[in-house]
Amino acid sequence: KRLVAYVVPAGSAGVSAVDAVVLREFVGERLPEFMVPAAVVVLGSLPLTVNGKLDRGVLPVPEFAGGTAGGRGPATPVEEVLCGLFGEVLGLDRVGAEVSFFELGGDSLLAMRLIARVRSVLDTEVSIRDLFTAATVAAIARLIEGDRGDVRTALTARERPDVLPLSYAQQRMWFLNRLEETDSGADAAYNLPLTLRLSGELDVAALEAALGDVADRHESLRTVFPETDGAPRQHILEGTDGRPPLIVVETTESELESALTAHAGHGFDLSIDLPWRVRLLVVGPSEYVLLIVAHHIAVDGWSMGALARDLGVAYAARCGGRVPGWEPLPVQYADYALWQREVLGDLDDEDSLISAQLRFWREALEGAPEELTLPTDRPRPPVPSFEGRSIPVRVGADAHAGLVEVAGRGRATMFMVVHAAIAVLLSRMGAGEDIPLGTPIAGRGDAALDDLAGFFVNTLVLRTDLSGDPTFTELLRRVRETDLAAYGHQDVPFERLVDVLSPVRSLSRNPLFQVMLALQNVPVAQWELPGLEVGPVPSGSELAARFDLSVTLVEERDAEGGPAGIGGGILYATDLFDAATVEGLARRLGRVLERVAADPDVRLSEIAVLDEVERSRVVSEWNDTALPVEADTFLDLFAERVASAPGVPAVRSGADVLSYEELDARANRLAHVLTDAGAGRERVVGLCLPRGVEMVVALLAVWKAGGAYVPLDPEYPSDRLAYMVADSGAVLVLGAEIPGIDVPVVRLDEAGAGSSEPLGVSVSPDQLAYVIYTSGSTGRPKGVAVAHGGVANLALAMRPALGVDEGVVALQFASFSFDAA
Repeated sequence: KRLVAYVVPAGSAGVSAVDAVVLREFVGERLPEFMVPAAVVVLGSLPLTVNGKLDRGVLPVPEFAGGTAGGRGPATPVEEVLCGLFGEVLGLDRVGAEVSFFELGGDSLLAMRLIARVRSVLDTEVSIRDLFTAATVAAIARLIEGDRGDVRTALTARERPDVLPLSYAQQRMWFLNRLEETDSGADAAYNLPLTLRLSGELDVAALEAALGDVADRHESLRTVFPETDGAPRQHILEGTDGRPPLIVVETTESELESALTAHAGHGFDLSIDLPWRVRLLVVGPSEYVLLIVAHHIAVDGWSMGALARDLGVAYAARCGGRVPGWEPLPVQYADYALWQREVLGDLDDEDSLISAQLRFWREALEGAPEELTLPTDRPRPPVPSFEGRSIPVRVGADAHAGLVEVAGRGRATMFMVVHAAIAVLLSRMGAGEDIPLGTPIAGRGDAALDDLAGFFVNTLVLRTDLSGDPTFTELLRRVRETDLAAYGHQDVPFERLVDVLSPVRSLSRNPLFQVMLALQNVPVAQWELPGLEVGPVPSGSELAARFDLSVTLVEERDAEGGPAGIGGGILYATDLFDAATVEGLARRLGRVLERVAADPDVRLSEIAVLDEVERSRVVSEWNDTALPVEADTFLDLFAERVASAPGVPAVRSGADVLSYEELDARANRLAHVLTDAGAGRERVVGLCLPRGVEMVVALLAVWKAGGAYVPLDPEYPSDRLAYMVADSGAVLVLGAEIPGIDVPVVRLDEAGAGSSEPLGVSVSPDQLAYVIYTSGSTGRPKGVAVAHGGVANLALAMRPALGVDEGVVALQFASFSFDAA
């Protein structure tokens, strides 16, 4: 609940006579902050019931100061968590980092709830006095970080060296830009296009001058990156060289989309090109589309708010024949690049900040998978095209409300809940129990960076342990610890982390993680140009997919601040995925979130990611592969071949050749010998014979005697062979002597000549055919028993698969102790 003031002007004064903002400020100067109404609504009269009492039900709902009213969004992980907690307690979609808790509608009761949530999530204590004296996200974050001893060198303007280094983030962008020269498909992968429709009387000259003013104000927009001795440096252009020309293009509404796509798709040569360019497309009388394309090396999502404010101020001034009268920025991006290296320190210094934090990351990411197994539709190409498309994700209000409760009980944030849910989804889809995800953080931990355009975003790798089949509540506890620990070591630039950890590099995938997760909290830029209606133009072009999957979600709130659902999308790389596959992932993510919202104590193995139709398809339809079998056993198939082609060669080894008829007779004679020696129904006979014709005769003879064989490769060590004889329960061995066995051995050269007539022994499909042993690489070899029905089924199934037909010869190149089945 929030405190709202409804005001009726006195006397004959109209509604327009009362300025709600001025009135609220007047009250704020005279009352404690928690007694100041969150909103003031001016009415001509108070609505009354038929009984003359106030009719509360028809009072208009005020618009509260939401997230964008507070200027910037969260700049550090601590601020990000606090923004989420402010929004949760106050029932707001977004909360700016510099808006007072009480200005947003907080009161003493909500303050206690907020303090409890901060205590449970961040394991730190904020008093009620702290909250009333430092009521914004930014102020509370400074208190918390100050308590942790996190005192840094102040970010101020620096003396510029002759060679100005790049920030670590810029270095990665510069390196990727050099790679783009060898891959035309990646030319625009790090372009950030912004498209605005302008309706009204536009002063084109004033707009071009204003764009130049913005470039003059932000050095990052007029910086190029030439090389000196093979290393890049920042070179800041001055005057007209640093101002982007406004190129005006005539077009039509029907050609607009293709024109925008073409202009946005051109890459930058960062060594000579300004990192942004501007096109003004004239589509009709007083109708324009402004396209600003910037390279990521110069801006990030946060920068758009600063650019929007500055362009509005500059355009207004230029329309009035003036230059903008803004205060100079306290620092520029080059100052930040120098400060960053100073704060992080040297890798050779064990006491430096970067060394200490890298020790954490080495331990946290040791042994993490370098590439996740994802349900892709195609193999990964050697070099990605970066082409992407997006699929929407939606979770309803009821599930959202349940997730808010889960977060509260788990002393976690909504981001942590979503992080855990996505890890569950990927694990259940086959990615394993060790799931690394990436997440962006604003990287603007100093107030001096609030209004500065530049590339400050850093990326954290959040590793998720799903081993042991925990409940979702237990997993959330693990995720919370992981995320908070990562937030505490956020200063190491991702680019530096990759260099130090040195994973196996590949142009085909992102290092350390391939799935990005973001819970959106950057304030929406407000583009306002005097005399013009300004609105964003939805992009119809394909999006740049820098990762295999990028999941971006946003919480929504209803008019009363209650959970209204979670929306967002999954951006996927079209190199790897079809739309239908990612649509399935989106549905399953919603299913996981709904299940854990309803039952957070469910074990991960009990979370069904498939619906009934999908489960039926996997379990029943895809497994409905049964076909009629032409014969019960291999002996039946062999007998048919003997009858139909007795003189056709059946087996050849060197100069030894047997026809089907000869092979059958030889096997019958040996079967009689084996029966006399003790072979019989399902009795195991060891075959210690070299690869050749005699081995084929022997295994057929064992089957004809009703027995089962175990192959014993004479090249194996004698102790292994003796173990296999004993473990399989062999009643005799045919072939070579084996030291250490206590069963009879029948030598082929000593076997008498039995009758060539069949024994007439009946062999059934479920009867044991042979015993095959594993390699024993993980311990002792293990025996596997195979029935006759399986042998016949394999032979019939593989015949069409391998194209085996009459006249086709197959080479038996492996040991008989290796089972290809």
